[in-house]
Amino acid sequence: MQTMRSWLNSLYHRLVENELSRRIIKNMGYLFSSTGISAAISMLQGILAARLLGVADFGILGAITVFTSVINNLVSFRMSELVVKYVGKYTVEGEPRKAAAVFKLAALVEMLASIIAFGLVCVLAPVGAKFFAKDISLSGLFIFYGFILLANLIAESSIGLLQIFDKFRNIAAINVLQSLVTLAIIVVIYFSDGDLIGILLAYLCGKFVGALGLTSIALVEATHRWGKWWLSPVSQLRAHFKELTNFAINSNFSASISLVTKDSEILWVSFFRNPVETGFYKLALALSNMVQLPVNPMPQATYPELSREVASLNWNNVRYVLRQGSILAGAYTLAVTVFLLLFGKSLISWLYGPEFLKAFPALMVLLIGFLVANTFYWRRIALLALGQPGFPARLNFVLAALKVLGIIILVPRYGFIASAALLSAFYWAGSILSVIKIRSTLIQQEQPYP
Repeated sequence: MQTMRSWLNSLYHRLVENELSRRIIKNMGYLFSSTGISAAISMLQGILAARLLGVADFGILGAITVFTSVINNLVSFRMSELVVKYVGKYTVEGEPRKAAAVFKLAALVEMLASIIAFGLVCVLAPVGAKFFAKDISLSGLFIFYGFILLANLIAESSIGLLQIFDKFRNIAAINVLQSLVTLAIIVVIYFSDGDLIGILLAYLCGKFVGALGLTSIALVEATHRWGKWWLSPVSQLRAHFKELTNFAINSNFSASISLVTKDSEILWVSFFRNPVETGFYKLALALSNMVQLPVNPMPQATYPELSREVASLNWNNVRYVLRQGSILAGAYTLAVTVFLLLFGKSLISWLYGPEFLKAFPALMVLLIGFLVANTFYWRRIALLALGQPGFPARLNFVLAALKVLGIIILVPRYGFIASAALLSAFYWAGSILSVIKIRSTLIQQEQPYP
């Protein structure tokens, strides 16, 4: 007991005595407080939705929401990451006009991508309804939920801008507001004996509030920083177009691969199995995502600081941030995993109903993967900050091919448990190989130039 107390005291002093870690913890605190509140609200939303809809319709709800998300990610370019890296770079270098031009370019590209994504949802809705919801008459619901893409016109670029200028408190406030709006509508739907359409409406309204709120704050911040930033000519970035394009394409390629490896988990089970198994797996994923609760804000809070330290060649600070982040995230994940192992079944039965207990084995399998994924949460952002955007894309491509092969062979036979096992294996392989690459890159960067 004394040893544990000494270790915790030592960890606390190491964190608070370093200015860089204090900044990260402060920004992470804003996001964590909002994420904690939002997650609690989201859990309540899920409980009400699951009890109202039942296992099968709960699975259809997951298929509809994930279908839209996957299409959006397919055509998006992760503009928040591009904005963080290059607006941050030009701000540090004292070139505000170029920083403004990067934000303008990112917003224009994202706006076009959002419109294309909405068009794809409308065209592919019958396909989604037939193969994922197993009912083509539900295609209208796929289109209905797809309207969130029009609210998200420049949401990614806006988030990136707010991150680089340390407006994490604003992001936190909007996240909480979005969750409260969604919950309020779900409560009304629940007590009025609503249905799937009502739950989708609740999610849609919440997403609109969140996206429009973030966009409005970001536009005000951009105007405050750069004045009439929308007049900044994109042509001044002409010499950097190749670099910007390479970063955006690699980020999008990596995100597109994630559609296969992570983001489309619900759709694979929906396609190969049925809405009931999809409902079980949706719950297992939702509960495992709760384990990521304090870890989710860490990449957002860490990436801007890592980018600054790499740009300043402060390699000791880079290593410090990665090491301390892993200690915090890994210790938390291990503790929560043990708790759910002991009490998970009772919680599922009490909160969601005994009919959802079949989700528990998948939850345990998923937590094995999240343990390593959370511990090395910085694996992707560290590679981006170190100028290696292509490595995660190439690695994910190879792992995605293997995972798809596994899905085709195993999921039709063994169902959602196999999908959970494949996702955990993906996290282990990707994390270990990424950490090896990061370590070798850091060693190379630290070598003095001849």
